[in-house]
Amino acid sequence: MDNGFPGLLKPFLKYAGTQPINPEASLNDLGLDSMRAIELLFAIEDTYGVSMPDELLTDATFATAGSLWATIEALRGPR
Repeated sequence: MDNGFPGLLKPFLKYAGTQPINPEASLNDLGLDSMRAIELLFAIEDTYGVSMPDELLTDATFATAGSLWATIEALRGPR
């Protein structure tokens, strides 16, 4: 994961507290609800310059920090 990605996630995770966010962290368990997920989506699109298609707006994409980061990386393409 990008070093700045956990910092981007934190404001949307009401139960994250000060614990580090690792790739296996369940975003649902950390407090990501549907409203915050929409706000997070906009932040991701703005920060990383990607546009997430509707077919990727699934529970699986937003399941963990790692699954969400993998989706962002796939959308960004090779660097």
